[in-house]
Amino acid sequence: MQIRIHQIRPGMVQQIQSVCVECQGHGERISPKDRCKSCNGRKIVREKKILEVHIDKAMKDGQKIAFHGEGDQEPGLEPGDIIIVLDQKDHAVFTRRGEDLFMCQIVKHGDFKCVLNEGMPIYRRPYEKGRLIIEFKVNFPENGFLSPDKLSLLEKLLPERKEVEETDEMDQVELVDFDPNQERQCHYSGEAYEDDEHHPRGGVQCQTS
Repeated sequence: MQIRIHQIRPGMVQQIQSVCVECQGHGERISPKDRCKSCNGRKIVREKKILEVHIDKAMKDGQKIAFHGEGDQEPGLEPGDIIIVLDQKDHAVFTRRGEDLFMCQIVKHGDFKCVLNEGMPIYRRPYEKGRLIIEFKVNFPENGFLSPDKLSLLEKLLPERKEVEETDEMDQVELVDFDPNQERQCHYSGEAYEDDEHHPRGGVQCQTS
């Protein structure tokens, strides 16, 4: 440590402490003739060292890998450690949660997906398999699952309906729920109507002797 005293004016001085330029605060000075050409007496040299980091499978985000004694070194002090912290990158398809992988994909009703080589074995080619084909079915909500006022709110959240231009060739009809028994009733009514046309029913005929 160096101490310098400056006289500001008669009867007033200023004392300044600073690090010694010669020893850099170490309390030791090496003669220029004895100084190392690489460090110039500082006892420390800069050195680049390549460390190979081995990342094992299943290592997690934020996990640390330590290289003991590979940090900065100074005379009289224990060298420090280099700590590598793993930063897991996001994947475009998969999301990791612990030991599990999550995958999200939007499918539509009637979509087909397949897994290659997971179907039935191919005849006389036992090492080859067909495809495992998966058809996706979407269960739609039943009628009346929402009240009319909530249906109107739901309709506001959905895309707008496409307007259909009406032409003179179009007929406006009513769409009703399908009833499989309705066709039979119409069929029986039609048969009765046709029977009346071919065999008209009248009153009681008079008998003749």
